[in-house]
Amino acid sequence: MTTSDTATDPRYPVGRFQRGVEPTPERRAEWIDEIAQTPERFRAAVQGLTDAQLDTPYRDGGWTVRQLAHHVPDSHMNAYTRFKLGLTEDNPGIKTYDEAAWALLEDTRATPVETSLALLEALHVRWVHVLRSMDDSQWARTIQHPDHGPMRLENMLALYAWHGRHHVAHVTHLRERMGW
Repeated sequence: MTTSDTATDPRYPVGRFQRGVEPTPERRAEWIDEIAQTPERFRAAVQGLTDAQLDTPYRDGGWTVRQLAHHVPDSHMNAYTRFKLGLTEDNPGIKTYDEAAWALLEDTRATPVETSLALLEALHVRWVHVLRSMDDSQWARTIQHPDHGPMRLENMLALYAWHGRHHVAHVTHLRERMGW
């Protein structure tokens, strides 16, 4: 898929995650700021949506806005835990999870979106505090991903900054397309 294809692909409204971006101290600071802003941006993206709108998929065959609102804190809770494991253990193995199966669980259908927005906000306060306290040697620490091998924490930071931006854009692009 080319960059121009990605720009029009509703699965990747901000483009695919780009591996290999140099994680300089300046870039890390930008990514931390993005992570810090994700809860506010996601809250703004879903602000004022009706239940029918929350239950609208962001694309054909995609998750609903409601599922996205619950997925982001689910994913970022896992990320926060992975960071803490990486900071306290030597190259710990991490567990993956079936995101699609999680999105179908009853809590995703029945829990108010506000609950997950509040969870995302509280989680990011803690996570950003950890991120802003890390030194260069800690950024070089790794976790062992079962599918991707060792991953440096600074590369995970880039991934999760993109992840928040990616899902906020799913909602904002849907709202633009639908005129909400």
